[in-house]
Amino acid sequence: MSKPKVLIIDGEETTAAGLRSVLNDEFDVCLSSQDPASGFEEPDGHPLVILLNLESPSSPSPEDGLRVLQELWLTRPGGGVIVYTNSSERGVAVQAVRHGASDVLSKPLDFGFVKGLVRRAVRIAELEREGQAGREECGHPGFKGMLGTSASMDRIFDAVRKVSTNDAPILITGESGTGKELTAKTIHERGLRRQAPFMAIHCGAIPENLLESELFGYEGGASTGPVAQKKGKVECAQGGTLFLDGVGDLPLSLQGKLWRVLHKGAFERVGGHEPIDMNVRIIAATDLNLQEAVENGSFREDLYERLGAVHINLPPLRARGEDISLIATAFLRQAAARYGKILDGFTREALEAMRAYHWPGNVRELSGRVDRAVVMAEGTEVSPADLDIPHQIAQQEEDSISLKINQQRIETDLIMKAFTLSQGNLSRAAHKLGISRSTLYRRLRQYGMDRTLDARRALGSSPRVGMSDY
Repeated sequence: MSKPKVLIIDGEETTAAGLRSVLNDEFDVCLSSQDPASGFEEPDGHPLVILLNLESPSSPSPEDGLRVLQELWLTRPGGGVIVYTNSSERGVAVQAVRHGASDVLSKPLDFGFVKGLVRRAVRIAELEREGQAGREECGHPGFKGMLGTSASMDRIFDAVRKVSTNDAPILITGESGTGKELTAKTIHERGLRRQAPFMAIHCGAIPENLLESELFGYEGGASTGPVAQKKGKVECAQGGTLFLDGVGDLPLSLQGKLWRVLHKGAFERVGGHEPIDMNVRIIAATDLNLQEAVENGSFREDLYERLGAVHINLPPLRARGEDISLIATAFLRQAAARYGKILDGFTREALEAMRAYHWPGNVRELSGRVDRAVVMAEGTEVSPADLDIPHQIAQQEEDSISLKINQQRIETDLIMKAFTLSQGNLSRAAHKLGISRSTLYRRLRQYGMDRTLDARRALGSSPRVGMSDY
């Protein structure tokens, strides 16, 4: 197995040689004695980590080294850069971090400490590469960020392929957190307008009295605010795509104006009288049932028909089967690299808990919980407690005779009863159950109950805390 490649850029032969001798046993070390003032050309074989001396014998100021660092930051696809300097000025360290340095060290160097930093930086770079590979494995080629191998996602990928070749308006529906904006961006990036702007406006987040000018802009003097002319999102998206998120929240008055604009293919700024031809693809999204909204009169039927020429309905995460573990693993790799942690994955119990959970917040919630878990994890694997998933047994028929399901139900009930009788004391609860304290704690972790019981004990007495107690 080849060693990870590490590059040292240092014109001081003594320091470079010392670093190489320390790192050579674990890493494939390359040396570059180029003067920072002459620029930098990366050698063949992309190094995972670069060590950069900001000064050199011919350039004692760190400015040239910072320029090299900035060039690396702009051109390298990934990997860490550790810099070291004679300067004690805080501004140099701040600039180095801004230009992508993962660590800034002062000379003289502690070679053993540097080796530990390199080891960590290599592992983070490897996780980033694994994360990229995982995203490619979990998704489809050309669908950046869209992950999944389930049948329901195959249908979504197929629909995106088809709509990307034309300019038909699209309506994307689905529960909150299912990835509507990501899907819209993917359609744009695969489509005929990918070189032009992608503009998004969140209709429900803007007050009604400002929404029209945000959409269509205004002429000078048309509002009580700035007198200068302002372009709206429609005009800024000319030639590209306009994404109307939360289109179901548009007030009826604006729904009518939007329909007329789409029907005529032209719009006017607020306070203006000159029509402006519109060359924009419209992609709308909502988590509301627009058919019901049409029936109850809160959404215009003519606008619904025009926006919904093509309808893509995104599935909720709970309906995507094994996609949950695939997406969670991709999120885990990203978060581990971001926070500099080394994690092997999820425990079997954590995977089961994720599959059993209802995921009301869908992919957005999964991303947040995995992010939290990476921060909280103390071992090499993420547990159900790290994910902080509310304890729930997968919904089953009341007459289920599954031994595993009923065993968990019975044990959960008995544990809760024991904690109630022992007033939350772990040792006394274990004694009442006739098991050891360590066995009880393993059961608590297995069923995801340990955090719940800890929180309830902190609130007061009995584990049976109701909503009225919060």
